[in-house]
Amino acid sequence: MRPLLILNERDIRHPNAGGAEVNLFEVTRRLVALGYRATLICTSFAGAAAEETIDGIRVVRLGNRLTYYLQLPPRVRRELTPDTVIIEHLCKLPFCAPLYTKVPVLPITHHLFGATAFWQVPWPVAAVVVAAEWLIPPVYRRCQFIAVSPSTKHDLIERGVAAARIRVVPNGVDTERYCLPARESDGPPTLLALGRVEPYKRIDVMLQALVRIREQVPAVRLMVVGGGTGLDAVRDHVRRLGLGDCVTCTGFVGEQEKIQHLHSAHLVLNTSEKEGWGLTVLEAAACGLATVASDVPGLRDAVRDGRTGVLVPHGDAESLVRSAVELLRDHQRCRQLGRGARQWAERFSWAGVAEATRQCIEEAAGAPCQAERPAWFEGEDGTAEVRQS
Repeated sequence: MRPLLILNERDIRHPNAGGAEVNLFEVTRRLVALGYRATLICTSFAGAAAEETIDGIRVVRLGNRLTYYLQLPPRVRRELTPDTVIIEHLCKLPFCAPLYTKVPVLPITHHLFGATAFWQVPWPVAAVVVAAEWLIPPVYRRCQFIAVSPSTKHDLIERGVAAARIRVVPNGVDTERYCLPARESDGPPTLLALGRVEPYKRIDVMLQALVRIREQVPAVRLMVVGGGTGLDAVRDHVRRLGLGDCVTCTGFVGEQEKIQHLHSAHLVLNTSEKEGWGLTVLEAAACGLATVASDVPGLRDAVRDGRTGVLVPHGDAESLVRSAVELLRDHQRCRQLGRGARQWAERFSWAGVAEATRQCIEEAAGAPCQAERPAWFEGEDGTAEVRQS
């Protein structure tokens, strides 16, 4: 079967792995099971082996973030065979493989930072990221794209990529692992912020709202579950606001502990400035949890307003407070949204995502695809779903 060469900064064992890495490994291990040979070239980290195999995926680690991009082109050329397809996961800097290879390249675009880069990194670095994103249309002018959400597709179109060259293949979720709790939580009203803690996730907005939420729901608790570069700043902000008695920042946790937190929560909050899709929202939905989220790209795709949760204007603390308090008090409405969230999550399977990706790989390689109906589709309202065929 066809060899795949996958480019992404991190692998699933990297301490800063996030939603893009979950997507990469859930899809790729299924492609390996279908007979593809997959090699991932990524950065290294403390204690990591230079090369290992994870779930059938050969993982090659090169240097750190600074040296990785310099070492990448020659290593890519060494790994190529005439029938290789390169898969680039675009969620940071583009790898620009079409400039130094002649094999088909399939970019999987999780999100483009745009102006949100200035929240995440110092402005000179952010300026480089933004400039690099504008190079995507000319560098990848002969490539087909996968976008993980309608919002990401829109971002690509705005930068000059033709809509006809973009397919939306959203993230999936394991609805057996992320399942409904055995019983409803009987603990204090608990809000959950789940996922990597980065500056652009804007946990500060959530904390400001929590001050006012606590005035109306005194027993409320907030669990911030996840690691990241913004974690220390969040802990400092908690201390400054005097919220230490009702906010817990766990740092990185494993899958089982994450699911335990999901089963103990009553409501999820997500105040990010932008997402590619919002994989953690889908994981929460699979556990029957509604989400109150910023109405921003990515999150407006993952949350169905009024059906699986509530969308509020980004940065509008009044709307965030009002929606969170209403759902914490109205248990029937919160449970109704949670049921809708679970039904929504059941529309997305990793098997379906892998099949849709397989079709795109073969089309990028020039092979005809005879599937009667693709495993992905976009509805009239811009939503997408992938089911197991």
